[in-house]
Amino acid sequence: MVSQVCNICPRNCNVDRSTKVGFCGMLSEIKVAKAYLHEWEEPCISGSRGSGTVFFTGCNLRCVFCQNYKISQGNFGVSVSPEKLADIFMNLEKAGAHNINLVSPTIFIPKIKEAIIIARNNGLSIPIVYNSNAYENVESLKTLDGLIDIYLPDLKYYSDETAIKYSKAPHYFEFATKAILEMYRQVGYPVFDNDGIMKKGIIIRHLILPGKLDETKEILKWISDNLPKEIYVSLMGQYIPYFEAYKYSEINKKISKKEYEEAIEYFFEIGLENGFVQDDESASANFIPDFDLKGVL
Repeated sequence: MVSQVCNICPRNCNVDRSTKVGFCGMLSEIKVAKAYLHEWEEPCISGSRGSGTVFFTGCNLRCVFCQNYKISQGNFGVSVSPEKLADIFMNLEKAGAHNINLVSPTIFIPKIKEAIIIARNNGLSIPIVYNSNAYENVESLKTLDGLIDIYLPDLKYYSDETAIKYSKAPHYFEFATKAILEMYRQVGYPVFDNDGIMKKGIIIRHLILPGKLDETKEILKWISDNLPKEIYVSLMGQYIPYFEAYKYSEINKKISKKEYEEAIEYFFEIGLENGFVQDDESASANFIPDFDLKGVL
């Protein structure tokens, strides 16, 4: 019998997830909460027809402001086999999706890999997007080399103190930056089709937190120093105090217009060239998906 002992992510739980949950709260079976055409990703991901987005249940972070807490920490969802997941991918392609967008896939890497291979063998032809919090083990990411077309990682925190306080994620920056360098190694420079839809590449997302502009600048500086200036960065101003953020007065508010404008200004000051910004309306609960098992049952 193949061992199910899990050390997929930096938690290194070393538990047999066939019988016992890890820090992520999940057994080894894939669990999914929703699969649908999502219109609110970056324009080159959602395009005109939507991104075929699959929301996985469970998470290896414990973000106090998580907008998806119902599935990340509430464990809402249903179990599916790799074969069923492959069918979900195929159905999304038939519905017109520009890509298959795997949201929080880390904890299920081995079985998601199986599903991708099955779907490709069945004729799936659209890109696969790996949309993660970047709290990853490089060794696990290497097993996906050649299967992922687009990486869409967060780069959330610079300081360990902040990462532990808000996400219970020690050494987040160390693991996330190593993961992002591996992602870039796999997919390289961005490739777009004639309609501006990304076919290959990486977009690094950073959610600006209230009062943490200094960390935002450190993160942008790291990107500028370690990756090509042409790298795509999504500088997100959509933060709203959600879930348990009310317990932390310093983040129990939206970011200010001044903070966002200063972050954008710094982005260009240090020589970064390609990015996405958001308007004021993005900081709204209206854009949070309703997790209703659509596309899964």
